[in-house]
Amino acid sequence: MIDVSVPETGIDEAQQDLIDDFAFFDDWLDRYQYLIDQGRQLPPFPPEWQREENKLQGCQSQVWLVGEWRDGRLRMAAISDAAIVSGLIALLMRIYNGRTADEINSTPPAFIEAIGLDSHLSPTRSNGLNAMLQAIFAMASAHAGRGVTSGEAA
Repeated sequence: MIDVSVPETGIDEAQQDLIDDFAFFDDWLDRYQYLIDQGRQLPPFPPEWQREENKLQGCQSQVWLVGEWRDGRLRMAAISDAAIVSGLIALLMRIYNGRTADEINSTPPAFIEAIGLDSHLSPTRSNGLNAMLQAIFAMASAHAGRGVTSGEAA
């Protein structure tokens, strides 16, 4: 079971907070370091979850993502073997983890362009970020309209 609390802020506010955090840094070396630091703060990901069925395709690095629906909210855990990709996971978790399907489906990742990630990631990292977003939105789309359930897998 994935332990994630209900986010304290709305999803739009979470995106704006993320944008504000990145605006604090003057250059991309500092922003990359911040991204790496965010990835280091990801909760532990149990080794038994690092199975092929949890591995995302389309990422240059290895990325494992699991999700479950509890009380109508998507609870996710993820990890990567690459520091920057772990940071990207942390950003996605800040925005989408613990949210309802409707919140996820109605919130495009505007922060990517707003903080400049779209122009500062290599093509392979961008592909990986898109693969992670597709997985999150697929889980939300599959669950949309179901309302509040308990303990359902994504």
